[in-house]
Amino acid sequence: MEATVIVTFLVLAQYVFFGIQVGGMRVKHGVKGPATTGHEEFERMNRVHLNTMEQLVVFIPALWIHAQYANPLWGAGLALVFIVGRFIYRAEYLKDPGSRSPGFSMSFIPSAILLIWALVVAVMRLL
Repeated sequence: MEATVIVTFLVLAQYVFFGIQVGGMRVKHGVKGPATTGHEEFERMNRVHLNTMEQLVVFIPALWIHAQYANPLWGAGLALVFIVGRFIYRAEYLKDPGSRSPGFSMSFIPSAILLIWALVVAVMRLL
């Protein structure tokens, strides 16, 4: 379970890092809070941050359910794919929001795998 704790920390640290970058864009482009619109570069970074939060709502419970019922080391490996995927998503979205699909897929697919794998194991244990 230590691997699950470590990757959970890394995922949350990445989310905080993205939030700090949003704050930096606010300062750089003079977007005063609570505004969520302004310079396009700020809006893109803000969307990366918000989309990451949206993904975390599914990913973190999926990771921990998987760690409990299936395999924490495999879950940690999928978490690393998720983290890399979020960095790729960030780079793609900041460059051109239309090119974000590879990074999005690299973070959505691990969540789906974790959920399905854990569900299959839990159902098999139940039967």
